[in-house]
Amino acid sequence: MNIGIMGGTFDPLHLGHLLVAEQAREQMALDEVWFMPSNQPPHKDHLPKASPQQRLDMVRIAIANHPNFKLSELEFERSGISYSVDSAVLLKERYPNDRFYWIIGADMVQYLPKWYKIQEMVSKVSFIGLDRPGYENSEQALPDWLSNSLTMIPMIQFDISSTEIRDRLLHERSVRYMLPDPVWTYIRGNHLYESE
Repeated sequence: MNIGIMGGTFDPLHLGHLLVAEQAREQMALDEVWFMPSNQPPHKDHLPKASPQQRLDMVRIAIANHPNFKLSELEFERSGISYSVDSAVLLKERYPNDRFYWIIGADMVQYLPKWYKIQEMVSKVSFIGLDRPGYENSEQALPDWLSNSLTMIPMIQFDISSTEIRDRLLHERSVRYMLPDPVWTYIRGNHLYESE
């Protein structure tokens, strides 16, 4: 199978994440997209606001009705920083006959050479980069060994972030049409992202 991997803290998962996953699935003819919440992301200077279980729950309920979306708890099987390469190695060990595609935003493409053990990761997975205005041709600066493992695809623009959603919730502003309804219900029921 061809499987896309959507990594992230998903704190919370929002409609932009789902749109990206669906666009990648359709344009790259992926059989499935696996959402892989990170346990301890290396590039964040703060811990997620929601607990690991809450973030897993939000992903689970958000993708429940999509037959090609799956939840992977792989990064919660180990402690410490969640480096993508470690997950890529485990995926190829467990599913040697499947092909994996790491889905990343256009803003991350230019940083690929700085990823931890990127050469080892390229030996395990390919990358799907999501094109968006302001980042055109960001892959051209990459070395050949890296750009050859990257496919850029056009992306419908939907400018939203988990940070913005948390800020809006903290200040009691509407997040309607930014989150899947079940995720919004879960957030309210668990009093997530409210002022302390």
